[in-house]
Amino acid sequence: MLILLQLLFAHLLTDFVLQPNSWIKHKRKYKVKSYFLIIHTLIAGVLTVLFLQKLEWWYIGLIISVTHFLIDWWKLNQKKDNLKYFLLDQFFHLLVITMVWLYLINGFSNILPFLKEVFNSTAILAVIGTYLFVIFPAGFLIGKATKKWQNEIEETHKKNSLDDAGRYIGIFERILVLTFILTNNFSAIGFLIAAKSILRFSDKSETGARKQTEYVLIGTLISFTITILLGLLVRQFLFQ
Repeated sequence: MLILLQLLFAHLLTDFVLQPNSWIKHKRKYKVKSYFLIIHTLIAGVLTVLFLQKLEWWYIGLIISVTHFLIDWWKLNQKKDNLKYFLLDQFFHLLVITMVWLYLINGFSNILPFLKEVFNSTAILAVIGTYLFVIFPAGFLIGKATKKWQNEIEETHKKNSLDDAGRYIGIFERILVLTFILTNNFSAIGFLIAAKSILRFSDKSETGARKQTEYVLIGTLISFTITILLGLLVRQFLFQ
């Protein structure tokens, strides 16, 4: 675990502490021709070797530098610089770090047995499957169930909220509710409902505000009902 922490610490320093905004702007402008891109990736490799404290692992620093360069180059060539590409960029960096860590600790021989154990565990598959359901299919189901009211709301409240904000709010609330149920924190669900009610409160004098409130309430109740029922079923299945 120490080696993994050393690799992660080197990455955090490289990508977030030792990279000023001027470097980022220069890289976005000149892309692969930016000398800051070279400096940045060299720092990643050098810090990796320094934190590992083993010069015989110099090739690990080289691997980190080369892959860091390629990943950053890929990101710089994307048309948009948004959250999606930021997360993908960090995911690829962390994937490389994980692979390097497993190589250094000879951990690849343990991966297949671990994966076999995971995929043969009914409890683990039930929990993962439930999370996936409340994140994806449940959202589509709620969207279809409230479609007619959504169209009615959009007619009177055009661009009155952030794009896709409701969808992401729903996803995170279902994740939280399911987590609260699986960890036996049922009272926290009440606080979550209360918090959402306060944040969603709107001025009743606004045209169509009642319709919007009723639409949000319907969606919220469907979302909570689906998640609570699934969570209780999983708890019954796991702890029977």
